[in-house]
Amino acid sequence: MINVNNFIAKHITHRSESMFLRDIEKNRVVLTQEIEGKSVLVIGGAGTIGSSYIRAILPFKPSKLVVVDISENGLTELTRDLRSTYGMFVPEDYRTYPLSFADPIFEKIFRNEGGFDIVANFSAHKHVRSEKDQYSVAALIENNVLKARKLLDLLSEIPPKHFFCVSTDKAANPVNIMGCSKKVMEEMIMSYSNKFKVTTARFANVAFSNGSLLAGFIDRLMKRQPLSSPNDVKRYFVSPDESGQICMLACVLGKSGEIFFPKLGEEQMMTFSSIADNFLKELGYTIKYCSSEEEARKFAFEMKEGSKTYPVYYFTSDTTGEKGFEEFFVPGEKLNMERFSSLGIIENYPIRPISDIDKFFTDMNKLLSSNDVQKSDIVKVLKDFIPNFEHEEKGRNLDSKM
Repeated sequence: MINVNNFIAKHITHRSESMFLRDIEKNRVVLTQEIEGKSVLVIGGAGTIGSSYIRAILPFKPSKLVVVDISENGLTELTRDLRSTYGMFVPEDYRTYPLSFADPIFEKIFRNEGGFDIVANFSAHKHVRSEKDQYSVAALIENNVLKARKLLDLLSEIPPKHFFCVSTDKAANPVNIMGCSKKVMEEMIMSYSNKFKVTTARFANVAFSNGSLLAGFIDRLMKRQPLSSPNDVKRYFVSPDESGQICMLACVLGKSGEIFFPKLGEEQMMTFSSIADNFLKELGYTIKYCSSEEEARKFAFEMKEGSKTYPVYYFTSDTTGEKGFEEFFVPGEKLNMERFSSLGIIENYPIRPISDIDKFFTDMNKLLSSNDVQKSDIVKVLKDFIPNFEHEEKGRNLDSKM
């Protein structure tokens, strides 16, 4: 099987080492001062980005690490991975809890610990696939926005020195509900930036992250199933290690109210289909381009053992929420491109009046409490709060695709 990290470096990021190493080394003294001996809480820490953040921060030797995630299996693998890595520092006070940060038990843990020096929240619905009907959208809004405010109110009582909440490049000029929910999250957390230090980061797709299309390529190969992807959408990519490093730098070195993003140029965007081609070629396959899902499935089913021809099906995207390309910032946002060699920063992010935030929550909670709420109703409330949200309902979602 292919070495995924080597493949990412060779065919996706085209970098032999992390683009953030220079900034980490330049700021090592400050990072050490802010992390060594400190207590750290990571919410959603079993996922790709959360666990990468943990691996980025542990070499700076915090005294306590508490990890919360709804995935018990994910926490188990995180622990096995950390304790099986040569040279990895794991603090003596290391604990994992398989629960939601919205659970009453979480609040008990937080209060009994007396808060934490560093808090990072990676718990989120982060896939465009999450956008289907009114039920899936309501769950997405509940997790990305409504529950997150409960956490902010708790932090206001016992404030950390550093708080980070992950965003996405899809929050810039959003066209899908997931991206718009993260834009709302940005507006919401910034309204707390005068109570404690708040930072976030918009960044690219994380190559081969849990549940991603690229990670699915490995599953398809193991099951001898065809690869399938859009051939028209372009995305920025970072490696899993880079994703955690962005978040660490933003969390620890950022000033309250700042949004970080990687300095990647448009020429670095890639299509999923080109990555799939390179993936199969790296494994020594000749590619069989199919004209339909059924043709691809049939070819895969009839493949002889040891065959070096592999079927793919590429298509033009026609599902709700897909954007042809992504962007990290929009006109009017004040940029600082000088402070870091690998990171740009959006400074002086405008703070919405708390009355705007309260009205959004009142309207959305009222709407979601209704038994006959429709997806279009949720979109309207979102658009009232984020006027540049351009949502086009196409009547198809990614669950209809291979």
